[in-house]
Amino acid sequence: MQEEAEMQIREKKKSVDYNTIEYPIEVIVDKYLNGINDDSNEIFIPDYQREMAWDKVRQSKFIESILLGLPIPYIYVADISGEEEENYSETKDGRLEIIDGTQRLRTLVNFLNNELQLENLEKLKKLEGFRFSDLNIARQRRFKRTTLRVIQLSEEADEEARRDLFERINTGSVELNEMEKRRGIIRGAFLNVIDELAKSERFISLCAFTEPSIRRVEPQEFVLRFFAFLNNYQEFNKYKNITEFLDKYLETMNRTDQNTLESMKNEFYSMLDFVERYFPTGFRQGKNKDRTTTRIKFESLAVGIALALRQQDNLKPTSLDFINSKEFREYTSSNASSSRNKVIRRIEYVRDQILG
Repeated sequence: MQEEAEMQIREKKKSVDYNTIEYPIEVIVDKYLNGINDDSNEIFIPDYQREMAWDKVRQSKFIESILLGLPIPYIYVADISGEEEENYSETKDGRLEIIDGTQRLRTLVNFLNNELQLENLEKLKKLEGFRFSDLNIARQRRFKRTTLRVIQLSEEADEEARRDLFERINTGSVELNEMEKRRGIIRGAFLNVIDELAKSERFISLCAFTEPSIRRVEPQEFVLRFFAFLNNYQEFNKYKNITEFLDKYLETMNRTDQNTLESMKNEFYSMLDFVERYFPTGFRQGKNKDRTTTRIKFESLAVGIALALRQQDNLKPTSLDFINSKEFREYTSSNASSSRNKVIRRIEYVRDQILG
């Protein structure tokens, strides 16, 4: 057994060349900002990375750590070949793709641009309310000269190696939720559609997403759940949990042809049209007109409506009284079970009520 284990280690072990470099903060920020508008910046954030997720307190704590001289985690980047991109150009060759460290980089940009006002500091209480320009000139210079350690994968590291590194750095991390992991690991055409739909202003308004939830890609999670349950809710019990159910569906749909994806987008927008027309408060339904939209309530309403529209595309509901019914509240309460039978029951309950 030991020999077999050793053979597998040698077989699976990847040889990835890398260098450890120290860059001054000023240089890192300049390499990121110079050319960002036309996507020619030397250090860039790939589309599979999440948007800014740290709040001002988290950003302030990071800046405080730098000012205190505390150890800062490595930033991981990869030297990419422009030949990997569809429209190859020498200007894109040799760029550095950030694999891990986007939140730190964006925080540094915010601070140096005076867009971050420090707050809730633990040690440097005298800096409460400071922006970068409020520091004396000598401290500004020292801050910009502070070096950060960067692990730079060589150009021999292919896309698979970079994605694998991203997954292993972030899987299990408390900083990434499941949808954020998917955006870094399970890229593809369907995920691009999800990103597009999640940015719909109508969708965001109807669900009343907050800014923090948008930063943590909650809208994308809702869109994925909509399609997964709409097209596969009766197979839910074949998976050990909701995460596996959604992951497998996303992997499968990333191989879908463009015509199917366009049809799915149209169905999503048709569902939104119906909600916008007949539900004055959007997905915030119920006796108390909830301030936020829970996942269970969204799935039940959105999928139930879409299933009803598949049977009757010009549907006009005769009554929506079920929204305030005891059954609907029980089916969509926060402690409602996600067993197969109950998932089917609440989705089909909404479908049948909409159809009348």
